[in-house]
Parts: sequence; C-alpha cells; structure tokens
Amino acid sequence: MYYVRDISLQFADRILMDNISFMIGKKERIGLIGRNGAGKSTLLKIIADIIRPDTGKVELPSYTTIGYLKQEFELDENMTVIEETMSCFEEANELNAELDKINDEIGKREDYESKEYGQLIERISDISAHMEHFDLTTLEANAVKVLKGLGFQDFEFTKKVSELSGGWKMRIELTKLLLRQPDLLLLDEPTNHLDIESIIWLENYLINYSGIVILISHDTTFLNNVTNRILEIELGRMNEFKGTYKKYIVEKAAMREIQVNAFENQQKALAQKEKTINRFMAKATKTKMAQSMKKQLDKVERIEIVDEATDNMAIRFAEVPRGGREIMVGKNISKSYGSKHVLENVSIDIERGDRVAFIGQNGQGKTTLAKILIGNINASSGEVIPGHNLQISYYAQNQSELIDSKMTVLQVMEEKAPKELRSRARSILGSFMFSGEDVDKKVSVLSGGERARLAMASLVMHPCNVLLLDEPTNHLDIQSKEILKNALKEYTGTLIVVSHDRDFLEGLTDKVIEFKDKKLNEYLGDIEYYLKKRKLDDMRQVEMQKSELKKKNELNIPKQEVKSAVPKLSRDEEKSIKRKVQYLERDMEKLETDSKVIEDKMADPSFYKDPTFNEQNDKYQEMQNELGEKMEEWEVWVEKLG
Repeated sequence: MYYVRDISLQFADRILMDNISFMIGKKERIGLIGRNGAGKSTLLKIIADIIRPDTGKVELPSYTTIGYLKQEFELDENMTVIEETMSCFEEANELNAELDKINDEIGKREDYESKEYGQLIERISDISAHMEHFDLTTLEANAVKVLKGLGFQDFEFTKKVSELSGGWKMRIELTKLLLRQPDLLLLDEPTNHLDIESIIWLENYLINYSGIVILISHDTTFLNNVTNRILEIELGRMNEFKGTYKKYIVEKAAMREIQVNAFENQQKALAQKEKTINRFMAKATKTKMAQSMKKQLDKVERIEIVDEATDNMAIRFAEVPRGGREIMVGKNISKSYGSKHVLENVSIDIERGDRVAFIGQNGQGKTTLAKILIGNINASSGEVIPGHNLQISYYAQNQSELIDSKMTVLQVMEEKAPKELRSRARSILGSFMFSGEDVDKKVSVLSGGERARLAMASLVMHPCNVLLLDEPTNHLDIQSKEILKNALKEYTGTLIVVSHDRDFLEGLTDKVIEFKDKKLNEYLGDIEYYLKKRKLDDMRQVEMQKSELKKKNELNIPKQEVKSAVPKLSRDEEKSIKRKVQYLERDMEKLETDSKVIEDKMADPSFYKDPTFNEQNDKYQEMQNELGEKMEEWEVWVEKLG
C-alpha cells in the first residue's frame, strides 16, 4: 500500500494543505480535483518528491517507480520524434548492460562466500526488480503504438523535435512516460493540447493501465470515464469519494445537505441553551445552575462545516449588434505552408445564429480556417465573403500568453476596454474574481487560470455579433468552465468554438464541422450526436473501415459501370438536401430511442395493468407512424443525392 500521511504546507499567510492524509490501493484510478490554486499540482509534486511539505510524509514501498507529467519539460530539439521517444529507455539499456557485465564477472569468480560476491548477487536482484518494468524485445514497437495512439503519423516519426509545436512536444513527453510504465503514474492535465481522438485513446489506455494512476483534469468526461475514486482539495482539506466523478457530484451534494442540516440544528439548540444560561445568570438563586450548564455547554463537540468556495465568475456578454443573415461565406479555400497542405478547396457557410463546433486532430486546419474566416491570415486560394455589419470578437488559443506580462491586471483592462467602459474596468474585473489588491498584480505573477480569466474579461467588454473562441477552456477549472458554458448558452450572436472538450461542447452547439484529411465534414447536432453518429469509440477504426471499403469498391466495380442515376445537383441544392437528410436522421434516432423505452416496458406483463397503458400505447403508435413517415421522406431525399 501507499500512504500520504499528515501533509501540511503553508505559503506566507495561506494554508494550502492542512494535515491531509489518505491511502492509495493497487490499480486505483484517482481523480484529484479542486479549484485553480487549491494545491492539486503541489500535492502531485509532493508525492513525486519534487516539493517537501512543512509536515508529514509520503510512504511508498521499496523500488516504487514514479512517473510525473509536469507542465514544463525539456526535449532534445535536435533529435527526431522516434529518437527522442526511444530515449526514455536509456535507463533500461544501461541497466541491461550492467546486468550483462555483472553476469560475466560472476561467471569468472569462485569466491562464493565473500562479501563482494554477495554484493554482486544483491545488485542483480535490484536490477532485475527494476527491469520488470521494461520489455526490451518490444520497445520500438510499443513506442510506435503509443505515438500513433496520441495522434502521430508514420511520416512524422522522422521529423525533428524542433519542428513541433508545444502541444505535440507534450505528446512525446507523455508517450515517454507511458512507455516507462511506472508503478505510480502522476498526470497533471494530460488532455491539454490533445484532440478528441487522442483523448479517447488515452482514456482506454489508462483504464487498462497495470499501475496506479493519479490525475488532475478539468475534462469531466475524461475524469468520469477513467477514475474510480475522487480526492477533492477544498480550502486546505481533503474530501474523499469512492466511484466516478458523476457519483462524486451526487454524493457531495447529499453530504453537504446532511452537514448543513446537522449544523443548523445544533446551532439552534446551542442558541436556546445560551439563552437559558443568560436568563439564569441574571437571577442570584440560579447563578450556580447557570455556571454548571455553561461548563456542560463548553464540552459539547461542535459540528464544523467547511465553507464552500463561493467566488465565481459572472460572465455577461455585451449587447449583440444586429447583422445580416449571411455572416460569412468561404468558397473553395485552400491553405498551404510551404509544401505542407492544410486545407484543400473547402467551402463553408456561417449564418446568423449558427452555433458551430470545429473539431478534429491537431494540425488539421481548425485554427487556420478560423483565422482565414476573420481575416487574420490570408488563404492560399479561394475567398471569404463577409456579411453585413460584421463585428467579431476572437479568443485565440494562446490569448492569455499575448497579454503584456509587465502590465498590471487593471492596466490590461483599461487598455483593452472601449472608452465608454473604462470607468467600469474594476467592477468587470470583480465579476471575473479579481478584487481588491488583485487588480494591482503584475500579469507575470498570475497563474494560467488567472491569465485565462483576464483574457476572457477583456474580451466580453466588446459588443460583437460573432464570437470565435479557440480552445477557451485551457487552464480553466471545472467551475469556471461551467460558468463560461452557461454564459455562452445565453449569448444570442453567432458562435464558433474550436475545442476538444466534449463536456464543454455537449449541448452548446448545434452543428459540428469535422476537419479531416484537408476537408470538412458537417454534422447537424452537438458533439454527442456527432460521436454517436460516427460511433467514435475508436475514430481511427472508422477511417480504416471506410478506406478498406473504398479499396474493395475500386477492385470490384469497374469505373465505366459507375454512372450517376440522377441529374447533377448544384452545390447549394446538395447542401440543402444533406441538411434535410441529417435533420431527418436525428429525428428518426430520437423516435427510435423513445420507442425503445416503451417497448422495454411492454416486455413486462405488469405493464398491461398500468393505468397509463392506453395512453402510452397510443403514444407508441403515434411514434411508429411518425417514424414510418420520416423514413419514407428520408428515402426520397437520399435518392435525390444519388
């Protein structure tokens, strides 16, 4: 077993951890949660023996290996991707070489009873214990497997590390860590910079991981899918919950309600006794009795209730200016960076009120197209036709890094604010949790989460009818993410969000644009509809199936036999029909799901005695009739597509 005992840590006047203790069992998947600044990353560093606490200790079995994914790391920029990845086995190769050397020496010695011989045998035992974590026969094959799982393609293995962005470098670091297979795997925000496909792969990898996993993540879907225990740091204390993140939410609410009720009941009883004591103290004949009651009252064990951290952002977007029906139209857009082609002849229409999610692997052109649409960069070919009275607010992926670190928080807001809002800079900062002396802090001392909040605060002051957000949830804690999502639901303008966060996107948008192989694929629905539609438990497998089907068709169907059965449609006609087909498919799917609920009830004989039987039966028949009608309509439109 692994033990964290009585950990306390204080920075200046702030108590970060107050006597925290917990035990870790084998193969546990622990989610470490709490607000930004609560001490999550610090606790991971204490477990990894990077930071020493003021009091307490971490007790681990001998020869425990620890892997820690930190936010900052160093890679050899001159190595290729595969070379840098394989460097994680340097320790294994050194140990193996040492083992060979010792075995050669033992084969030559005959002083079996000597102290030196015993030390050699003991060293073999130590090395063997360490070598259990490595399978030298399959090192490169495993490296390739994990790199591909995290999104690398074969041709990228020979790229220099210096050619990669920070997000792709982080994937190499994560790959190296996973390949080492430490007993205790500590991951600090592992899903940052990962696309949905890679996150799903990592989920499955961690679920089947042979060691212990402790992870920090603001991706609640990822947390819920991977973890089986939640540890929450709240105001210096540790709260523990068995089960998934969703179970934690339910149990915490119930626990809080019980605590509040018990606290309030005790406070009422104590107040009543205090009142009686005060009344008796006023009477000379009952003073002795009052003093006795006071002593008893002082011995009562008080129920304590941890004050919830109630500070929250309060996001209110400025009034949305009126614009035209067509927001922007992109026609036949291509974009290349030198020999690298990112987008090839793609077209997109954004209309007033659209709520669109851009998703896809990193490097597929999501940010590139977003910047082309708003005029930040030029396309290699094609055109963008902007709509009438277009007013755009853009939150870049690195928006928080673009803020001048030498300025104070208040100076940033006053510089960014429209003239009419400069006098309200302090109050707007207050709604983003910057109050009092916080506004005089230099940007350079802010945490990632604080910088993200400041960047968002400076954005919402500007009236806009198009809001384009590129990875807006990076560095935001779970509560802040939820507040931002709710504010965006209330926003009445056109919304375009580039994000890999499934939980954040769920229910937020009504259209998904998938970027894949330099093309765009459109789905009418939110992210859950998209994932369900594509059955993306393994996105790559879907693409492989499509590719193999394409090959079979090419082998079995001569090109001259493939003829169009319908007249060629214009691009607008084809787009309109595809939308109708997708809306019909979504409606049919919902009707089938709702029908299944009643069908399951029908399987129980007691259902036919239910007082609502006739009503539910009529509803079922109506749904079946509607489903049949929609199916017929769907067939007509699909036939038109050819």
